[in-house]
Amino acid sequence: MLSILIPVYNYDVFALVEALHKQCLELKIEFEILCLDDASTQFIVENQKIKEFINTSFLVLEDNIGRSAIRNLLAQKAQYENLLFLDADTIPVDPDFITTYVSEINTVKKIVYGGILYQTAEPKKEAILRWIYGKKREALSVEQRNQNPFISFLTLNFLIKKSVFSTVKLNESIPNLRHEDTLFSYELMQNQIEIAHIKNPVYHLGIEDSKTFLRKSEEAVVGLKNLVDSQLISSEYVKLSYYFELLKKYYLTSLFALGFKIFKPLFRKQLLSKNPSMLLFDLYRLGYYCGLN
Repeated sequence: MLSILIPVYNYDVFALVEALHKQCLELKIEFEILCLDDASTQFIVENQKIKEFINTSFLVLEDNIGRSAIRNLLAQKAQYENLLFLDADTIPVDPDFITTYVSEINTVKKIVYGGILYQTAEPKKEAILRWIYGKKREALSVEQRNQNPFISFLTLNFLIKKSVFSTVKLNESIPNLRHEDTLFSYELMQNQIEIAHIKNPVYHLGIEDSKTFLRKSEEAVVGLKNLVDSQLISSEYVKLSYYFELLKKYYLTSLFALGFKIFKPLFRKQLLSKNPSMLLFDLYRLGYYCGLN
């Protein structure tokens, strides 16, 4: 019936598995929960407890293979046609989380995305940037997501048929610099594979500190540029690359890059404060993009 697939890397996933396992047992469905650890150095002992649950496995890889490859490997190992992908640092919001997804299995929809939420309690100042970005840019309502159903899709909480996933896998050839979900959604769009958006969210718990998030955001800009330069996605698909091409059209990228270099310390100071601006965050990433050329 249902294969729940969880890629793990340096995260204690026991609470997530326990919650999912309890819901599956209460629903009395055929299921399996596969946890595949991508050569972590932390929480290995804690996660071994997962093996105590029936229909559940926890396997640690000897070598790190990256975010795309580990999801593809999980899909290969799955025994059921219905695959539910969840990130390790999530937890279902509702106690009928699995029930809601199971009700979608027999519909004509090929991919179902449940969405993401962030807890209302404000985190410590050092992690405020990631929390605000998540609440404003990722925690979108079904109505908001349906305005741009493909670009609004994230790979942390979705149901897909194994037969569909085998035809449009996550691309393992791209550098491990994030945006693998962007490329995946773009290829789904190119192949006219429908994404149905529903209200069945998970909380995103793994909120890194602002300095780490800013560094990862820079890596993501490099990843996006690589996708565009390699013509794997259209520059118009993502707003950041679209605005870069707009600046490039009017020969403004060098000027923007220079301005970014001058004001970068001020940008960082504001973004690492307790009231980071999303407008400045966008300008920061755009300036960083311009500086890569």
